[in-house]
Order: sequence, then C-alpha cells, then structure tokens
Amino acid sequence: MTSARRRSNQSVDQTPRSDDGTTAGTPFLASFYISVNGVKRSLGWARKSFGIVDSNSQKGSVWQVLNNRRFSCYFAGSVVSNFGTWLQNGAQVVLAFQLTHSVAWVGIVTAAQFLCPLALGPWAAAWVIRRFGNWRTLIVTQFLSMGISAALAILQIGRALSIWGLAAGALAIGFSFTFALPAQAVTVPSLVSPTETKRALALDSVSYNLGRALAPVFSVALFLTVGFSWIFALNAASFAFYFAVLLWLKRNAVSAAVNQPSAGNGFRIALHDRRILILLLMVAAVTVASDPITVLGPKVAHTLGGSTDWSDVFIAALGTGHVLGTLRPSRHEASVRRGAAALGLLSVAIMVFILSPWLWLTILGAATAGLACLLAGTTLRTLLLYYAGGPARQTAVMAAWAVAWAGSKPIASLVDGTFAGIFGFRIIGLALALPALVPIVVMSLRPSFGKRLVHHANFNPAG
Repeated sequence: MTSARRRSNQSVDQTPRSDDGTTAGTPFLASFYISVNGVKRSLGWARKSFGIVDSNSQKGSVWQVLNNRRFSCYFAGSVVSNFGTWLQNGAQVVLAFQLTHSVAWVGIVTAAQFLCPLALGPWAAAWVIRRFGNWRTLIVTQFLSMGISAALAILQIGRALSIWGLAAGALAIGFSFTFALPAQAVTVPSLVSPTETKRALALDSVSYNLGRALAPVFSVALFLTVGFSWIFALNAASFAFYFAVLLWLKRNAVSAAVNQPSAGNGFRIALHDRRILILLLMVAAVTVASDPITVLGPKVAHTLGGSTDWSDVFIAALGTGHVLGTLRPSRHEASVRRGAAALGLLSVAIMVFILSPWLWLTILGAATAGLACLLAGTTLRTLLLYYAGGPARQTAVMAAWAVAWAGSKPIASLVDGTFAGIFGFRIIGLALALPALVPIVVMSLRPSFGKRLVHHANFNPAG
C-alpha cells in the first residue's frame, strides 16, 4: 500500500505546474470557460441593444452547402491552395525577420503582397474580368502564382533568396491575387442557388482561414526540419492542384461577367449608394483591425518571453477562431447592425491581444478576433452582393471590395511596421483596433441611423 501511494504521489508530482503551484492547464481552461461565457453574454446583450433579431429562415449549418457537388470540388481546391498560401505566409514572416531582425521589414514584405490591389485599384480587376471572364481570370492567375512560388523555391535551394527577392516574390503573388480575389467573389455565387449564397460565401472565407488555422504549425515544423525551400515548393504544388480543379469545373460553366456592359468602377457606384460606401469602409476596418496579429506577432511574442515562432501560433489561433465560428448553426440574416456588432467584438479582441500580459490570453484574443472576422466578413460580403444588383455591377463592386479588403492591408502593415518602433507596438495596435468600434458606437448613440441606412439607398452629397 505504501509503495502504491508513493507511486501515486510521484505521478501527481510529474504533472506540469505553473509558478503559483497550480497545474499549467488550469488557468487556460478556466479563462477559456469564462471568456466563452462572457462573449456569449455580450453577444446576447448586443442583439437586444442594437435591434439584432433572429430571422424566420431555416436554421442550419453553413457546411450543408457542400452537398452541392460543384461547390464541394471548388471548396476542396480552394482549401488546398489557401493551405499552401498560408504555409508560405507564415514562413516568409519568420524568414524576413531572420534575414533582417527588423519588424519594419516584416511589415514591408507583408505589405508587398497586398500592395497591388491598392495600387491598381478596382478598375483593372473589373476590366480584366469583364474582358476575359471570371473563370479564365481565375485559371490564369493560379498558373502564374504556381510559377512564382516555384521560382522562390529554386532561389532558396540555391541560397540566392535575399530579403529583396522575398519582397519581390510577395509583390508578384500579390499582383496575381489582385485579379483572382474579385473573380472568386463573383464565381462562388454562380456555383450555388441564391438561397445558398450566404453559406457559400461563408465557406469560401473558411477555406482561406482553414489554411490560416492549420498551416502555420506545419510551416514551423517544415522550416525547422527541411528548410524554407520546401514550403515554397509545396505552395507551388497547391496552386497546381487548384489550377486543375478550376479547369475541370470550367466545363459547362457560364462565366458570370463575360460580355456584360461596363457599370463603372465600384467606388463610383459607392459614391451614389450610401449603403455600399459604408459597407466598403467597414470591410476595410476588418482588415486594419486584424493586421496587428500578423505584423506585430513576433514583437508581442518576444515581449511575453516567447520565441518569434509563436507569431505563427497567433496566426493559427486567428484562423482557428474563424473556422470554429462556422460550427454553430445560424438562422441570422445579414444586416448592417450585425456587421457592426461583429466589428466591435473584433476591436475588443485585438485590444486583448495587444494588452494581455499572458501568452495564453493573447492566443485567446487572436482566436476571438478570428471568430469576429468570420461574422463581419460574411455579413458584409453578402450585403454588398445583394445591394450591387446585376452581374456587371457585382463585378465592379466586388473589385472595390477587393481593394477595401486587401488594399487596406499594406497601409495597415506599413503603419504597424514603421511606427511600432517609434511609439511602441501597443499604442499602434490599439490605434488600428479603434476604428472598428466606430460603427457600433454610432449605432449606440444614434439608434435610428441603421434604419435610415437601410431605407435610403441613394447618397446625396448635398444632404
């Protein structure tokens, strides 16, 4: 009996404990439970305060749309492609920091990948899609991205990839991404029925964030074992797979925007439609608010006593929260108020990420931010497609959406990377999180604003 008790005590003593004597997992589990319940209560309060009510639509999971065979094939190709993309995104952040030991260069490389949508504007993407069609545009852009990733792999194998070459590769992939993003936004609704559009858009967003949730961990394992060149090569292979899927789906597919008359650029449309203008500003706020997780992640991890590799864990947590948001069945219809509430949650989550003195709470803040990004992003894209109208206007508005979503990324990344060393990363992170609070604050102070926004479509500068 004595020896059995001694063995039992030894097994207990082997349990990992924190500095205060408690088990290491206890604070995390307790805080996770408290945070989940706090978020749940906060969302319930927000629904009552801001007039967000359930619709009468049938309750169901967004994953039901995968019963559509064509969309499920598209989703599989998109997941593989995005997994490869996030393998490379996670690796190039660490590689840029290792090459330069500078947060500014991390911001430059990240900004380079999203600079083209901002520089080219919505006109180039909308013109290309109208000229060549959404399917052909998607296929060509994936082929180009495959070649760029393969070139980066070859350079890294030959030990010839410098920080300038890494930035140039990110810029080239961003150029391809400029035309692929609005083409995808138009293609997804064409694969499903109108009643499934919102679910399809949600899963299209999930395909992006599945990669963000899973790939960074694999990225760390790969560059610590076989090197960065394999990551670039795997990304090239993922683009090749997506390219093959798109070629197969193109058979008997009708291009969503071929031979459609020009409807002008999306920003011109937004200037005459108050709803679209405000929705585009809210889309930009989502990107700006979530940017500190990517760019400031290495600095946050270093401050909290972890290695820079923890920045990939933060990115993974962001993607995980996004994916977990799809597991809860929903019957909510898209509304501006719902998008504003999600933006408010995102802002608070980023503040927690920046200000937290504990690593586990920082990860929890990143995961909550991912959930908020899903809610806000899906709602805003659905509303933009609905208010845009016909296919030609949808193409133009989605090109403007691409600029608002991806084009605001380099601005936010450059602000993060440049001014974090001057004012401190916490001040800059908070500055980027605050604009996401504006919609919910405005609706709190002026409850009638949302009703006027819904009922009055035309924007009157004189008013």
